[in-house]
Amino acid sequence: MRCFFSSILVLILIGCASAPLPLKKMNGVSFVASRDTISQQHVQPVVQLNANYAAIMPFGFIKELEHPEIIHNTERQWYGETRSGAKQYIETLKSEGIKIMIKPQIWVWRGEFTGLIKMNTEEDWKTLETSYTDFILEYAALAEETNSELFCIGTELENFIAARPEFWKGLITKVREIYNGKLTYASNWDEYKRTPFWKEIDYIGIDAYFPLSDKQAPTVKDYIEGWSKHKPQIEAWSKQLNKPILFTEYGYRNMDYAGREPWLSDHKIKTLNLEAQANATEALFEVFWHEPWFAGGFVWKWFHNYENSGGQGDNQFTPQNKPAEEVIRTYYKTYK
Repeated sequence: MRCFFSSILVLILIGCASAPLPLKKMNGVSFVASRDTISQQHVQPVVQLNANYAAIMPFGFIKELEHPEIIHNTERQWYGETRSGAKQYIETLKSEGIKIMIKPQIWVWRGEFTGLIKMNTEEDWKTLETSYTDFILEYAALAEETNSELFCIGTELENFIAARPEFWKGLITKVREIYNGKLTYASNWDEYKRTPFWKEIDYIGIDAYFPLSDKQAPTVKDYIEGWSKHKPQIEAWSKQLNKPILFTEYGYRNMDYAGREPWLSDHKIKTLNLEAQANATEALFEVFWHEPWFAGGFVWKWFHNYENSGGQGDNQFTPQNKPAEEVIRTYYKTYK
């Protein structure tokens, strides 16, 4: 009888060993800075989403694409965009078990694309380098102070990187001198192969707004087929550099043609298509979340005032109070 039960136990253990458990991922939200402080009440919807990470995004501002000075951490900014606001957000989220990526970002006046920032003179480049270093090191120090798990050294700054690659490598060294956590950079979806410093940081960060379908209302299958053009290249890049891929941003609008140019944030677009957003979100999880070389991602974007955010009449990126939120909740629970 003892031998019989021993045999059964061995079979059970073999069966368990042959069924791999889901991989734990960074199941993140891009937590939008607001005018106000936050409380546990504002964090509970993040917890209920089964998220385990939040990106905190303090902002610096530039007047125009050729302007070299970054204005940041001033009284004229919203509370959540400043150092003290970011710290308060981090501490409140951490008190509820949410880990943190600090992701300082630049806003160019009138919302022009940050990847086009480019100086006209050597003097202006040096001024920009000094200003950007001050901006980034201020928040790297905050990351260390708050024991934040991940720090992002920049977001979608391709021209700046292409023109000044040695500056960026030096900046990474300076950040490492004051911050002991992991580092990433948020490259645009069509930029990541040209980013020169992946070997110096820990995660290949991609803002994953890849074009996937020209259809008005793509199915999950349509979106998965759209990823077939991009996924092999992403995986090959990860394996070539021996670095995990992290989607520092991902998300879709609930509108017609949501997969055609997913980066569009034009408020003139008025169509509503909740299914298109939910299908795109489901497809992304099906394609990436099970892969061992994929670290996870941060949905764009999540507002603190949950009850008044998103909803079925809103066609912007947030999944809040839309069918896509339930898709995220389900997959985040599986890979938590």
